[in-house]
Amino acid sequence: MAARHKARKRALDILFQSDVRSADPLDVLAEARRLRRDDGDSEFNPYVDELVSGVVGHQGRIDDVLSTYSLGWTLERMPGVDRAILRLATYELLWGSVPDAVVIDEAVTLARELSTDDSPAFVNGLLARIADQRATLDLEV
Repeated sequence: MAARHKARKRALDILFQSDVRSADPLDVLAEARRLRRDDGDSEFNPYVDELVSGVVGHQGRIDDVLSTYSLGWTLERMPGVDRAILRLATYELLWGSVPDAVVIDEAVTLARELSTDDSPAFVNGLLARIADQRATLDLEV
């Protein structure tokens, strides 16, 4: 498994846990780091920090974009894992340096591995709409 895929999956785990526990994602990240160190494992890939911090730093705008382009679905109605996948991928699409096709493919793969049968198509469609509209979005907010 590629290093960035592992980093995305670990960041997704942290974002999902924080959502379920109503905890600050940065606190969950710090806790996960501590537990990993206590177990004698190596440090996280720095991309995990970048992803979690990026989502936290832009979450208000990310959620606004997701709410605007998710046709017929509110954030609250989405499965929690889909919400975390979409937040992560939207951050990468709008503020990251990874090509759109890679971001969308990774998000669809995570949805296929971890969510419902309908999730991959939903994630793909929503992220494609966001990528298509990126030029019209005010990302300074």
